[in-house]
Amino acid sequence: MARNRQGVRLVVIGFLAGAISAFVFHQGFILIAWRLGLLPNAPYSLEPTAPLGVPRVISSAFWGGLWGIALALLLERLRRADWLWVAILFGGILLPLVGILVVTPLKGGELAWPGSTMLLRGFIINGVWGLGAALLYRLGRAFA
Repeated sequence: MARNRQGVRLVVIGFLAGAISAFVFHQGFILIAWRLGLLPNAPYSLEPTAPLGVPRVISSAFWGGLWGIALALLLERLRRADWLWVAILFGGILLPLVGILVVTPLKGGELAWPGSTMLLRGFIINGVWGLGAALLYRLGRAFA
């Protein structure tokens, strides 16, 4: 019974850490980069996403929460000293790859490998999300 509670706690804290990181770290970094003229699109977009018409920022937070669960499951298997590096690499590599190889074709887009600038942007933005999610997960674990 106690093990089941720990599993539920891990999922809840992971989801919340990932979702909050999407709002604070992911979108916050986009805000800074956009204000500096480094990114063309403003953060916290309420533009509807296909197919359900959910605002983009809410969709990002939801998916950030699901990825946060996966990240939490991974982090629990590592030494705490490795958490931040693994989280940055998890977000910076895995999320853009899934976006390119899975999400784009599912939404009807062509499978095209983006240029190096776009890959670097994706790595940094999603790596910042991973860093934030790991920090928030660690904080959540400390208080849970």
